[in-house]
Amino acid sequence: MIRRAESVAINGAGPVGSLLAVMLARKGYKVDVFESRPDSRRTNIYQGKSINLALSDRGWLALESVGLDSEIRKHAIPMYSRIMHDKDGNLTEQPYGKDGEAIWSVSRAGINEQLIDLAETEQGVKFHFGHRLVALDFDSNNASYIDEYHQRYSHQSNIVFGADGTFSKVRRLAQEIPKQRTSYSLEYMPQSYIELHIPAGENGAFKLEKNALHIWPRKDFMLIALPNPDGSFTCTLFMNQEGQLSFDSLTTDLRHSRVIAEDKVSSFLHENFPDAMPLLENPVDAFLSKPASALCLVHIFPWVFSNQVALIGDAAHAMVPFYGQGMNCGFEDCRVLAELLEQHHYQWQDTLAAYQQERKKNGDAIIELAKRNFKEMSELSGDPMFLLRKKIEAEAYKRFPDLWVPLYSMVTFSPHISYHTALVMGDIQREIMDEVMALPNIEENWQREDVYKIIEANAKEKLQGIGS
Repeated sequence: MIRRAESVAINGAGPVGSLLAVMLARKGYKVDVFESRPDSRRTNIYQGKSINLALSDRGWLALESVGLDSEIRKHAIPMYSRIMHDKDGNLTEQPYGKDGEAIWSVSRAGINEQLIDLAETEQGVKFHFGHRLVALDFDSNNASYIDEYHQRYSHQSNIVFGADGTFSKVRRLAQEIPKQRTSYSLEYMPQSYIELHIPAGENGAFKLEKNALHIWPRKDFMLIALPNPDGSFTCTLFMNQEGQLSFDSLTTDLRHSRVIAEDKVSSFLHENFPDAMPLLENPVDAFLSKPASALCLVHIFPWVFSNQVALIGDAAHAMVPFYGQGMNCGFEDCRVLAELLEQHHYQWQDTLAAYQQERKKNGDAIIELAKRNFKEMSELSGDPMFLLRKKIEAEAYKRFPDLWVPLYSMVTFSPHISYHTALVMGDIQREIMDEVMALPNIEENWQREDVYKIIEANAKEKLQGIGS
């Protein structure tokens, strides 16, 4: 392997930053990774914020490109379907794809630590935990950090990446560059979330179907559960932060009377999730023990500054978790960047310009898709007509695989279809399906040949030729 003269500094040792370190080290670069938090392998930094992550084909493709997929897969659980729980405890199952296609449940902390361990085996990679970025000269790439001992530390590199998440310090410093025209928005969603827990049963038994993502859709809020290798489930309750029925309304009495607050929360949980309550571990205490965490969206342009500093992952395109694509998109950023680096003969200025052009539109597209998907998960996933719509789409996919790929499959199982293309095609598909669902007695007639002739004709007219 050629050892390249340039050095790279990555700010952020999360999954994206750690994977990027592996990829660049394998291309011969000296890589220093700076992380403001302590090493999570020695200190639990994820307490209360460990939403499980859904790893799908875009993420796997990135991991496969550096041979890390088999190691990660050892600790992941395939989820072949979503199972919806109604208030009466009735279950409805909906496959995610076809032919055994699955999304994979991985622990946020677990995959992060696996990637750090793997990155540390690479020649030229060094992690610096407890180093908080305080200044960055965008002309010289000289960065200043405060370490865990409150000492100032300077580091010089040729290329800098901000992989430091939704509230990226690299991004904030970039916005202060004189005469830099930066467009930026951070939008808080109405919903926040808290984590709950279903422990394993006797001898590590799973108390719910293991190979599924479980959803309790309740229109304005929902509970989800993802399996863990030890037999437990990580559960997340999403609900409005403010309003008549919200985290704030359910905890407003806490400052005056914990008993009243406990009664209110207990009543809410028992009324809306009766089949989950016997399984959850101390859900009322968990609900009241910590504040709900915010969900937000980030849009910024440019992603590249001074031709040598770039944003990647959530620092460039933070999204809500309702499509399960946050980490997958970040991993795809890394894979595309590595491919562009080769295509542009390791010339960073050309590579970063191409990276920004390629990934910005796709980042915007998946942010929009993820935002929309809250309604599908919390409200529509329990609606019979919506489930019929999905059944018709699945049948169309089976009949016309070259013409019709459902939006979810494009996003989740088709990594060579860009997010931007998936968004464009998905909007056209929605128009076609609106026409189909308006057909007389579609509930009884959905298997008739004329239904699929309508889909085929519209797909040929409106979908063919849209590039990826």
